[in-house]
Amino acid sequence: MNQMEEYDERIISGAAELFRVYGIKAVTMDSIAAHLGISKRSIYERFIDKDTLLYAVMDAMIAKQREMIEKILESSPDVISAVICIVRMGRDHAATMNPLIGSDLKKYHSNVLKRLSEKCENPDYEAARKILEKGISQGIFRENINVEIVGRAFKGISTMAGNEELFPRELFLRQDIMRNLMVNFMRGISTEKGMQLIDSLENEI
Repeated sequence: MNQMEEYDERIISGAAELFRVYGIKAVTMDSIAAHLGISKRSIYERFIDKDTLLYAVMDAMIAKQREMIEKILESSPDVISAVICIVRMGRDHAATMNPLIGSDLKKYHSNVLKRLSEKCENPDYEAARKILEKGISQGIFRENINVEIVGRAFKGISTMAGNEELFPRELFLRQDIMRNLMVNFMRGISTEKGMQLIDSLENEI
């Protein structure tokens, strides 16, 4: 990594930290510059506007997410253990994020979401396919499932679990939502072997 790449990474990391704590709308280029102890002009020399910087932050997060999922899939003894570990990782990450981030993205930075979707396929779909294919090869998921459809349903579960109109924070714990949705979903696509693994591990979610 050269000096300019390191500088970009520092700006991206600092912006990501502020977005995580305060949400996206509340964070300005001025506050990012102050947080990093550099001039706003220095940021604009590398990122022409907030959307460009936000895109870089989201792109970096997706890359890290993909890398972590790959490591979990490689190191887990079976695909059920991997899914549980991924769910816990996602839940713990979400717990550190300002709840306004999702709505801020949709309301004020929809172009960033569009650009991300145009650049690469959704990493959740890609990861889900790998999980399903590995589960089938391990005899844990049924061979007759449609991997493309079921993989997209995995993404749907995450979206549904985070829907606060459907599951208000004051009424439901995210842990309970994910356990009920994910466990019952996996039961529906599992073999007998998979069912036994789910029964032994579901309380770890």
